[in-house]
Amino acid sequence: MQVTQISLPGVLLVDPRVFGDTRGFFFESFNAKRFSELTGFIPPFVQDNHSRSAKGVLRGLHYQIRQAQGKLVRVCAGEVFDVAVDLRRSSPTFGKWEGVVLSADNKRQLWIPPGFAHGFVVLSESAEFLYKTTDYWAPEHERCIRWDDPDIGIQWPINFAPALSAKDAQGTAFAAAETFA
Repeated sequence: MQVTQISLPGVLLVDPRVFGDTRGFFFESFNAKRFSELTGFIPPFVQDNHSRSAKGVLRGLHYQIRQAQGKLVRVCAGEVFDVAVDLRRSSPTFGKWEGVVLSADNKRQLWIPPGFAHGFVVLSESAEFLYKTTDYWAPEHERCIRWDDPDIGIQWPINFAPALSAKDAQGTAFAAAETFA
């Protein structure tokens, strides 16, 4: 496993060591000891989630203002453009975003610590998205920021109007969103 710090402090790109041959492949998607050795911390994962979405579906930008969740995310089928947005007012990168392509082919994972909003758009015909969280889903604390907020300015790699849930279509403007200290 190789861990790379990307432009947002605390957000990490995780490349697993993949063993493959003509029969297929094997990789360890998570090892607490190794993750701790490479990052200096071990997230206390309490919930695993699995979603499937069609091409053009955009989910996000989601976060929980209380019971904030860290997420280790990956794609096991298809391809997505995955985004983290820093919502920590004390951070020098407050309001900044980073996006990476996660796919079944590249097997990359993204660690998004608590204090960030998260979203993704499906680039392939469909995608299956897996993520581990460090706290339980708490709908009363869930928040959503508009995916196309001009103050954040995410450059989604799409040339179509994404398919949104009713909740995501009514996301809050970044300027009015609840954020973290």
